[in-house]
Amino acid sequence: MLKLIQGLSTAKMGLGLTRGLATAGMGLALCSGAHAQDAHHATARPPYYAYVTNEISGDLSIIDGRTLKVVATVPLGRRPRGIVASPDGRYLYIALSGSPIEGPPGKQRGPEPPPDKSADGIGVFDIASGSISRVIRGVSDPEKLAVSHDGRRLYVASEDTGNAVVMDVASGRTLASIPVGGEPEGVRVTPNGRFVYFTSESANRVSVVSTATDQLVKQFGVGQRPRSIAFTPTGSTAYVPGEFDGSVTVVNARTQTPIKTFYLKPSAIFHPLVGAARPMDMLVSPSGRWLYVSTGRAGAVVEVNLKTDEIARVAMTGIRPWTIALTPDGRRLFAANGPSNNVSVVDTATFKIIATIPCDQGPWGVAVARARRR
Repeated sequence: MLKLIQGLSTAKMGLGLTRGLATAGMGLALCSGAHAQDAHHATARPPYYAYVTNEISGDLSIIDGRTLKVVATVPLGRRPRGIVASPDGRYLYIALSGSPIEGPPGKQRGPEPPPDKSADGIGVFDIASGSISRVIRGVSDPEKLAVSHDGRRLYVASEDTGNAVVMDVASGRTLASIPVGGEPEGVRVTPNGRFVYFTSESANRVSVVSTATDQLVKQFGVGQRPRSIAFTPTGSTAYVPGEFDGSVTVVNARTQTPIKTFYLKPSAIFHPLVGAARPMDMLVSPSGRWLYVSTGRAGAVVEVNLKTDEIARVAMTGIRPWTIALTPDGRRLFAANGPSNNVSVVDTATFKIIATIPCDQGPWGVAVARARRR
């Protein structure tokens, strides 16, 4: 209880800093060479925060983008995982689940407690006030989620039902529930806003849902245990990781058809403790030239040259980096390292770790949003 009180007090104090933050830039050196295309050359930029969901401790770590330190820890609810910011930057939508945490596939564990379905929902976090304003109920065991470009709908992966759930933000109503295969996780809206891609971990496939009709329009196979989706800025190409086989499936997003598969070579990112890559989360750089990949048990985030499909650079992080997020200018990448209880910050120009930030227990999801004043 003391910890929660301290967390709430710290949250109010830390978020109050947003009212006094200036909009000066953070003084980062401009990138050189090809990577300069991924930097915005503005002389002044609004400050931002990185928001990290801690799955085990059930709270949110808020990181100041200027100091790279946690300025607040806010209680959320049971097992927060997926997190996404609203298009207007006013809210964070956070998946909360009362289902017990499961171990890696194939690992024997003792009997699990029954799910607490009353804890399931989507927490709506008001960024300006620094608190949960309401919880949208009606979705079972949500894992990851996305928001429509107009901010009116949420697209949620319901892990235990195998459904893609479409929800109205204002009313909280469930508009559709679409079977997409076992253990859906990755959710991403296409850059043109016309479709949503959902990955199914156990079915090894991607399901494409129309945002106009909320109906399934296509499914296609990908690598083993897909965990996420990344699109190029133009929306012409999608990339889907296969965690178990180290694959990356390249998809023509205009025809929704896989066109090739390449593999992350274990020798290129060997970690002395855990070995080969397990690609999990992916993002494409603002220039569209680089693919950033978290590699799970390989303990690294890697940069892939999308012209050659080869790993260009490696940044060794904490144990098992899971979700990653880029700052608005593309200069910094945040990686949530679950078992390490910390977040790594990568400078994308040098691809070096510039900070390791302690968080609470089990950092899982991360989102970056600009600071807002009340």
